[in-house]
Amino acid sequence: MPSDAIQSRDPDYLEGLNFPLLEARLQDSGVNPVHAKALFNAVHRRLEGALTEEGDHLVPPLRRWLSSDGAPRACPLESITETPSSDGYTHKYLLRLADGAQVEAVQMGFPGRFTACLSSQVGCAMGCVFCATGQMGFARHLTAGEIVAQALHVERQLRASRGERLRNIVMMGMGEPLHNFEATMTALEILTDNRGLNIGPARVAISTVGHIPGIEQLTRHPKRYSLAVSLHGASDTERAALVPVNKKWPLADLIQTCRDYSRLKRARVFFAWTLIGGVNDSEDHARRLAALLSGMDAHVNLIPLNPTEGFEGDAPFDERVRAFQQIVQDSGLPSTVRQRRGIDVAAGCGQLKVARANRA
Repeated sequence: MPSDAIQSRDPDYLEGLNFPLLEARLQDSGVNPVHAKALFNAVHRRLEGALTEEGDHLVPPLRRWLSSDGAPRACPLESITETPSSDGYTHKYLLRLADGAQVEAVQMGFPGRFTACLSSQVGCAMGCVFCATGQMGFARHLTAGEIVAQALHVERQLRASRGERLRNIVMMGMGEPLHNFEATMTALEILTDNRGLNIGPARVAISTVGHIPGIEQLTRHPKRYSLAVSLHGASDTERAALVPVNKKWPLADLIQTCRDYSRLKRARVFFAWTLIGGVNDSEDHARRLAALLSGMDAHVNLIPLNPTEGFEGDAPFDERVRAFQQIVQDSGLPSTVRQRRGIDVAAGCGQLKVARANRA
């Protein structure tokens, strides 16, 4: 597995500067840091692009600084394609980064509560066998600016097409966000800043395949975001067959880390279980899952398998899903079956992959 030290070469994007860092950069350049609020507002609330042009509402000292050598630039995120789902509310965006790498982001939801699903890496090192991103392998981490730029792109499209705004952020796109911890936390700090998009921390969810060091860091982090942990198996043998990193971070250690997180953060942990017909969808699997999470403040999200080209499994029949959920609920654990949104455009859980780039 690639080292956590492998980072992308950060070209110093405006979108990736949190407010204190922006103030410091201005002061170091001889610009009064009082102007940081106007610049942060222009980037993250007004969503202005070419900030050095006429009519961008910035004072001359900011204009001169932005035009100077060494000043941060806007992230050159290029939208290659936008693919709408037949459900009318889900849109998948294929985006090209400055170095030519490509990632996908998804807009989903309903009027008044739209969500952006963001990517944290180009590809993924975790290798989950049923996940299209995991089948890609790992290329690099995204910078904080590249993560934030995805959210701003979705916000821009929502405002233009529907007059709506983002309400939620989920770090459930391409990559393992806790494998790219610092950049992900910086991006979320920016996205939850009330001077910008002002997404409440309670409306942010971070999905992990069970990256124990990252969960431990998240436990110590001052903000409380929702933690979603992918399980898919109730024993080491079963889980390792689907989630290879279980060999590095065994199930017992993962569950104890989640219990510690829940206790210290006083927060519910959400567990995702992708239901694969004939693999992990039996009543016995449901009972063992319930026993594994017994006594924890937990919620189980059941996700019938979404199809990908690199995995031959199938989603279970609806009656198997209902029976599985009933056993989990009867044990005292709340459980929901994830709505299948954007499946027709491969925008569902586990389906994100830069397929167009690969075919090209």
